[in-house]
Amino acid sequence: MRSLWLLLALTTSAAAQPVIDFGQPLAAQTIQRYAISVYPDGRNLPPGQGSVIAGGELYASQCAACHSANGKQGPAARLVGSDGFFSLDDPLRILRISEYPLLLLSVGGQWPYATSIFDYIRRAMPHHAPKSLSDDQVYAVTAYILHLNDLLDETAVLDKDSLPKVEMPGRKRLRWAQGAPESAAP
Repeated sequence: MRSLWLLLALTTSAAAQPVIDFGQPLAAQTIQRYAISVYPDGRNLPPGQGSVIAGGELYASQCAACHSANGKQGPAARLVGSDGFFSLDDPLRILRISEYPLLLLSVGGQWPYATSIFDYIRRAMPHHAPKSLSDDQVYAVTAYILHLNDLLDETAVLDKDSLPKVEMPGRKRLRWAQGAPESAAP
């Protein structure tokens, strides 16, 4: 009798599963759902906009638990930093290796393109619910993170036209882009 129940359970659950037709062309709508890569020059940024103020509210509820209220502490990656080294106002400045300050990698200090911040947040954040933020919310959180890094003022609003124009400090450190014409660097 147990075998009959097991067989019945397996056949009903298999019947409820959708049939995947491998090797068949995908519909354009299905492809578009996965084509979300944003390029350094801003290609493929979605419509929408977000302000620093709205981003601050969203950051407090969705991001601060992992990145701290100031973006400099917490169990997750550091978001705020000037050039990758500790500064005098850094809460972790007491940590040193030998006589040299510990190198810190931060989004604000190291990432060369503001569009990469948008792309990463859109794909992977918040950690407990990736891809759950709307495009407007991603623009807002991106604006707030850039504001924490003193790259935008508190009244700024980002959209697909203004985001690629943000000058990131990390861009100057790209060795392969040094001396290259702007159109040659990605």
